[in-house]
Amino acid sequence: MTVWVAFLRAVNVGKRQMKMAELKTLCAELGYTGIKTILASGNVRFECGHDPKAELEAAIEKRWGWFSEAVMRSGPEIAAMLAAEPFAAYPEAGNFHRYVLLFDKPLPEGKSYTGIPDNYDVVRVDARDIYLVGYRQPDGRHGPGLDKFDRQLEKGAVATMRNWNTIPKVLN
Repeated sequence: MTVWVAFLRAVNVGKRQMKMAELKTLCAELGYTGIKTILASGNVRFECGHDPKAELEAAIEKRWGWFSEAVMRSGPEIAAMLAAEPFAAYPEAGNFHRYVLLFDKPLPEGKSYTGIPDNYDVVRVDARDIYLVGYRQPDGRHGPGLDKFDRQLEKGAVATMRNWNTIPKVLN
């Protein structure tokens, strides 16, 4: 059995509400085991013997009536992300927040991504992940320019952003 983590896009935003207990029940109905939801933003870890992406997306659409892309990572992929220590230069305490933008498919090779000085930095780019640091602004927000980062992405790119603090929690 493989450990999988599904990071669901646009869950608990506007009318797209999903209780994590209901998501856990749905995963059990699909035959997944070792199910754990993380926070209330559509993160779920489970075990199964096949790639569950399409199956999980279809079941969510059938149950809730709206489509949510599932950006999937296996347990070993999450472990590799953590082992790479992309934020080694940015300790947990600081005047910034650390984020990871997770993509469904590999990013285009040779493409560069830029930050906005004193707003956010692009720390690292891997095959399917971009690591970002958003700096605290006078109004208290962290990296408000991040909401426009998608302008640097290719049209149709499927991605979801998570606070880096979430990533270590998904395997525990």
